[in-house]
Amino acid sequence: MNWKKYLWIAAVICIPASSFAQANILNAKKPQEIGVKTDEQIAADNDAPLPYAYVDDRDILWSKTVWEIIDLDERINFPYYYPTDTIDIGPNRRSLFQVLVKNIKNGTLTDVYTDSYFTEKRKWEDLTATMSKIDTTDYGYDQINAGEELSQEYINRRDLTGADIEQWRVKGLWYFDKRLGELKYRLQGIAPVAPDVNTIDTDQVDMVELFWVWFPAAREILHEAKVFNPRNTAQPISFDMLLNARRFNGVIYKEDNVHGDRNVKDYIPENAFMQLLEARRIKESIRNREQDMWSY
Repeated sequence: MNWKKYLWIAAVICIPASSFAQANILNAKKPQEIGVKTDEQIAADNDAPLPYAYVDDRDILWSKTVWEIIDLDERINFPYYYPTDTIDIGPNRRSLFQVLVKNIKNGTLTDVYTDSYFTEKRKWEDLTATMSKIDTTDYGYDQINAGEELSQEYINRRDLTGADIEQWRVKGLWYFDKRLGELKYRLQGIAPVAPDVNTIDTDQVDMVELFWVWFPAAREILHEAKVFNPRNTAQPISFDMLLNARRFNGVIYKEDNVHGDRNVKDYIPENAFMQLLEARRIKESIRNREQDMWSY
């Protein structure tokens, strides 16, 4: 039977035209027309991030908040890191960090906070101290001490780029929906982690969270930003879909607890292996919770 073939054809036909990587690429008469949709395409385009269903507080039978680290050295997490160099690449391909920073700069993304509890908002002007460093060389200080005007050549500026991001940290809520009878996950926040710009070029490097983004407010932006699909470049995947589907490998480094949400490394210090086992224990306890709901 060829039912699999027919099913595959039907799935391809149902894919909206807006999901393709470069609109109008086969009909473009000039390079500038690539990616520019026609008026008919714009009118028929109803592409939008899949809205979250409303969940009543009374339907949440159990929940747990966890914080995870997404290590960008792991191959499965590469889509969040690349591309790092955008000089010789099209404007439709950007890393997750570049997408967020661009929208924070132009004011499209405003739900930016200092920590994962989303209590204090930040603007781009407030983030420049953690994103860039301006230093004066010894020759520049000699000019200043001599009463001369400081030359621009003696000023060093170091800006953090997408290539400097080493981790992403995500905060999410696992909860058991008693109406659906299943364990579900809802992403709440995401933060880039990079070396401290003040110590990035030294032997002693400290890792810092640059900012936290309230994820529900950034879904529309992340839906428009597409991730390279190595299996089929005609059907890219959005960052919103990638994160909501948990298509990453994360290690739990903190959970909500009675000790003020203390970090795993706070009660298991200087032992990376035992910290990893503790992270797996927390993950297994969440999985077992769903199984225990169906025990009689």
